[in-house]
Amino acid sequence: MKATPLSNCERRFLLRAIEERKRLDGRQCYDYRNVRISFGADYGCCIVELGKTRVLAQVSCELVPPKPNRPTEGILFFNLELSPMAAPGFEPGRQQELLVKLNRLIERCLRNSRCIDTESLCVVAGEKVWQIRLDLHLLNHDGNIIDAASIAGIVALCHFRRPDVSVQGQEVTVYTPEERDPVPLSIHHMPICVSFAFFQQGTYLLVDPSEREERVMDGVLVIAMNKHREICTMQSSGGIMLVKDQVLRCSKITAVKVAEITELIQKALENDQKVRKEGGKFGFAESIPNQKITTFKMESAAIDTNNVEEQAEEIITNADPPSEVFAKPILHTPGTAQIGEGIENSWGDLEESEREEAGEDEGESEATAFECQKMESEETSTMRETKDEPIVLSDSEEEEVVILEPQELPRKTRSQTNSKQENTSKKAFNKRRKKKRAAY
Repeated sequence: MKATPLSNCERRFLLRAIEERKRLDGRQCYDYRNVRISFGADYGCCIVELGKTRVLAQVSCELVPPKPNRPTEGILFFNLELSPMAAPGFEPGRQQELLVKLNRLIERCLRNSRCIDTESLCVVAGEKVWQIRLDLHLLNHDGNIIDAASIAGIVALCHFRRPDVSVQGQEVTVYTPEERDPVPLSIHHMPICVSFAFFQQGTYLLVDPSEREERVMDGVLVIAMNKHREICTMQSSGGIMLVKDQVLRCSKITAVKVAEITELIQKALENDQKVRKEGGKFGFAESIPNQKITTFKMESAAIDTNNVEEQAEEIITNADPPSEVFAKPILHTPGTAQIGEGIENSWGDLEESEREEAGEDEGESEATAFECQKMESEETSTMRETKDEPIVLSDSEEEEVVILEPQELPRKTRSQTNSKQENTSKKAFNKRRKKKRAAY
């Protein structure tokens, strides 16, 4: 695991806080983080949360031939995976040193402690036995992976149910859960790991170290114990020398923590079994707190659908009759119409005001039109005079000037030009009039 190293300032700050008996999350030195257990829809699936550290456990089984040296015992297989989803320092597809150490510690805690009766997993001696596989997936890493993994592993094994079988001669019949109830595993005791972090060569001690505390610790001691105060395994790493009193103190603390966690596990298993028998809702989706926005639920309200037709008839008879609708159009002004009740149309009023303004402008525009007619008459007279004059060709070699007689325009085009000039003059006059009004 290649985690980002802490700076010298952060390291000094953490060590100074540990010397003052203070922790970043507000716990005391011997306090354990809260443990939360939630089960999946299938047997043998659970998620254990130790603070912010999360581990998913899944148990499966299959019939396989036994080992040659142990023909009457089942097979146990444990596997822990550290994915980059849990922490960016974990590299996929590589057997890291931390992963190998954790897998060995889990095997020693669960297999070497003989917590599971392997002889009860035998179906036919020397031919078929049950192979129990426990897969652990680290979902989020916030320190103390081994404790969370050991709790998740033992909870999943206690919650698991294998199919029931029957043997008749050489024939083995495996029954489905609908045909026969699944059979739980035979578990003698529940070993649970508790980790202790040491600082400054064992001077200071912390229980359940977090991820940042693990970076600055000098060594760690892991003790696996059951509720009967039987030590199943013990491992010390980090190169620190511990005296007998330190180990005894840690074992006493472990006994207290294991008793509390074991009681919590038993209560969680009993509650899940009770809910499944009563037919209630269970699984990861039901264990999500309802305080979140995405998990708000509306309770279904009962609706009485009896005598719906009679109630509808009573409502129709007691209701007021609908108002009359006049389909005949109402004529306010010529060119406008209105159907029903609404706002009266004001287009007619606007047209009348425009007509009044146009009448006022007619007298002023007559003078401009008379002047335009004079200009047109003068232009036509000059064109007639030039019509009788001959075309003169010059003999000069430098330039040849040709004077052509202008063609006489038809009357229709003249009338069109006159109307265009009148329109342009009216528009110009209206613009001037609007400017004067705005000035006043």
